[in-house]
Amino acid sequence: MKEKVTPFYKDAVNAVDAGLRKYMLNVFSYMSSGLALTAVVAYLVSCSDAMMAFLFYNKAVSIIVALIPLGISLYLVNKLSSISAENAKALFLAYAGCLGLSLASIFVVYSAVSIASTFFVTSSMFLSMVIYGYVTEKDLTSLGSFLIMGVIGLMISSIVNIFMQSSTLSFIISAIGVVIFTGLTAYDTQTIKSYYFESDTVEISEKKAIFGAFRLYLDFINLFMSILRFMGTRRD
Repeated sequence: MKEKVTPFYKDAVNAVDAGLRKYMLNVFSYMSSGLALTAVVAYLVSCSDAMMAFLFYNKAVSIIVALIPLGISLYLVNKLSSISAENAKALFLAYAGCLGLSLASIFVVYSAVSIASTFFVTSSMFLSMVIYGYVTEKDLTSLGSFLIMGVIGLMISSIVNIFMQSSTLSFIISAIGVVIFTGLTAYDTQTIKSYYFESDTVEISEKKAIFGAFRLYLDFINLFMSILRFMGTRRD
């Protein structure tokens, strides 16, 4: 016999669906704001010879610019539960802006057409994985654990290649990075979706959305950079 669905049950399901949609839209809104800020900062800095010289020809400044986003990310992850949603949002945007300083160099190294085409390829792959991660009923936890181990391996390999300066190893790292961050996008989307609880306060929901946006923002940036190194056309 088919189970009868009561109006109360239907209303409860609809309320959860509406709340989840709003929560996920907040996640993607914050993520998009972060990506837009990073792109604008990177482009504007690349247009200034003085800024490029200051940031990339001064070793001390280059190190500081590279370390600031790391410091912000560690603080955000460790203090998320104790800071306000507004402060969490400010930290996320500060991270996105600071990372834009570091990424300004891609406009010098790669052609504008190559950057634009890579962005569209990345966006297509990213969106596909987001949709898959959102709608799939398959538990991606085991895949996520494997991919996180892969990220650690990539970090170690990248550090080693700083000293080796091997173009072959760089190519392999980029190719593997594409695979890893494509998979992580689906895993993180599913995980972020699972963070949602209808009983959350507005403050808690906002902080969860900001943290989710931060995770997907990192997935997009890393996927973009991996694809750019893999298929990007360098300037002559």
